[in-house]
Amino acid sequence: MNLHQLRFVREAVRQNFNLTDAAKALFTSQPGVSKAIIELEEELGVDIFTRHGKRIRGLTEPGRLVLQSVELIMQEIDGLKRIGKEYAAQDSGSFTIATTHTQARYALPKVVQAFMQKYPKVRLSLLQGNPRQIAEMVTRDQADIAIATESIASIEGLVTLPCYQWEHVVVVPAEHPLLRSKALSLEEIASFPVITYDAAFAGRSKIDHAFGLRNLKPDVLLEAIDADVIKTYVELGMGVGIIAGMAFDPERDKNLRAIPVGHLFGMNVSRIAIKQGAYLRSYIYTFIELLAPVLTRKMVEQAMSGVKENYEL
Repeated sequence: MNLHQLRFVREAVRQNFNLTDAAKALFTSQPGVSKAIIELEEELGVDIFTRHGKRIRGLTEPGRLVLQSVELIMQEIDGLKRIGKEYAAQDSGSFTIATTHTQARYALPKVVQAFMQKYPKVRLSLLQGNPRQIAEMVTRDQADIAIATESIASIEGLVTLPCYQWEHVVVVPAEHPLLRSKALSLEEIASFPVITYDAAFAGRSKIDHAFGLRNLKPDVLLEAIDADVIKTYVELGMGVGIIAGMAFDPERDKNLRAIPVGHLFGMNVSRIAIKQGAYLRSYIYTFIELLAPVLTRKMVEQAMSGVKENYEL
C-alpha cells in the first residue's frame, strides 16, 4: 500500500468515477491509475468500486469505508506538509478565502488590506460562490476558510464560528413614501415591487420567512447576488430594495436612503468556516482575528479540537 494508491482512489471519486479525468488531475496515465487501484483492492481483499466492464461506476459498501479512511489519511499527510512549510517560512505562503460577493465586496476589503500590510509575502486568493459552493471549496481543500452568513453553519465536516452581526436595510430613493413611516411594516414594504437578493444569498431565507409568517407574497421584481445591482434598479424607481446593511454607504449612495429593518427580518450572523481537523498556518489565525477580534487563536484551536463551548455572539 502506498500514498499514490490512496490519492488515486480519492481523485477517482472526486472526478465522478472517471479515471481519465482523475489521471489528468494527477498528471499521470489512466492505465497507471487503474492498475494502482486494482492492486490496492487485491491487497485489501475487497472491491472498492463497482464496475461495468472495465469502467468503475460507484463505491461498494466497503469502498465507502475505505474512502473515509483515505480522506483522513490524506488530510493528515496534507497537515504534515503544511507544518513543514510553515516552519520553513513563517511569513509567506498561500492563503485562499472562499466567500460570497457581499462579504468580498463590503466586509473584507479593510481586513484584507490590513492583512496584506502585515504579511506582504503571502499570496492571497479570493474565490466567490454561493454558501453551498464555498463550503464545498473548504471541504475539498480548495480554500482554507469560508466566510458567509448562517447557511454554512450546518454543513457536515466544517467547524463554524460567528464573526459579526448585521441587519438588512430597505433602500429607497429620496422622498420615497416609505421614508414617512414611523415604524416600517412588512405590509408597507409588500405594497411596492421588491428588489432583493437571490435565494441563496445574504439572509434571503429570513426575508422570505418573515413575509411568509404574515401570509404576504411581495412582488419580487428582480433578484441579484450583488447589492450594487439592486441599488441601481432602486435608483431607477423600479421598486424598493432589501440589502445587507453593510452594503449601504451614505457617501457613495447619495441618491438613496436606508431604513434599518432588523426588527422585521431579525439579525444575521456572518460566520467563518474551517474544515474539521485542518491545519491552519499562523497567519490564517491572524486574519481571523483581524476579521473578528473575539476569535483569538486559542478560541479557534479549542473549537477545532472539538471543545464544546457556546461560541454564539
